[in-house]
Amino acid sequence: MKVSIITITYNSEATLKETIESVMNQTYPNIEYIIIDGLSQDNTLSIVNNYKDKISKVVSEKDNGLYDALNKGINLATGDVIGILHSDDFYTHPQVIEHVVKTIQEKEADALYADLYYVDRSDTTKVFRKWKSGHYKHGMFYKGWMPPHPTFFAMKFCYEKYGVFNLNFKSAADYELLLRFIHKHQVKLAYLPEFIIKMRVGGKSNQSFSNRLRANQEDRKAWKINGLKPKVYTLYAKPLRKLMQFFFNQEI
Repeated sequence: MKVSIITITYNSEATLKETIESVMNQTYPNIEYIIIDGLSQDNTLSIVNNYKDKISKVVSEKDNGLYDALNKGINLATGDVIGILHSDDFYTHPQVIEHVVKTIQEKEADALYADLYYVDRSDTTKVFRKWKSGHYKHGMFYKGWMPPHPTFFAMKFCYEKYGVFNLNFKSAADYELLLRFIHKHQVKLAYLPEFIIKMRVGGKSNQSFSNRLRANQEDRKAWKINGLKPKVYTLYAKPLRKLMQFFFNQEI
């Protein structure tokens, strides 16, 4: 099984080396690594060039934002499975992709998710928040559940059949895609109960109260455009679950 991993970059020189090396250090042998750059003005492309022999495809051109760049990577991917690793993130150990593939194969799954650490930008050994996803049962999206999108791997045919990221969203296209794949179309899903990614704090949708409010409005839109109706409490439960992750380590 071939795995395509997509990293998108824009002025990512501060963290990109660790991201790339976490892919290079994977023990799984059949990885296609794709980097989509948005015409970085710093040393991002110089860092990429240092690993050019081990990177399958590099594109550097103007894009229309994060999700447009991700869609470019998905369209270029030739793997059976597609995963996304942002340039602020890195895999926690060299066997991550091995474990992902093994679980997908054993469960005969269409998609997989796992657990995630939020860590300090400078000291990545300092964990601020643990996102322990737990096993999924249909209907949990009503209760505000969603898997951490950086841990999400999906078979390429899922993107071909159900679509890529919706560019009408500014910060919640990942939520909309997960809602569409998992809740609406009910792809066969597997859970890998393991922390596979460290994500540096400071995500776009969590940078301020106004951004969080905008993300909540987009979450509502995600249900509407899919012809779905959330419960009265659904869109309040989602941020509450995230808040609880600061205080509890159980499945939330």
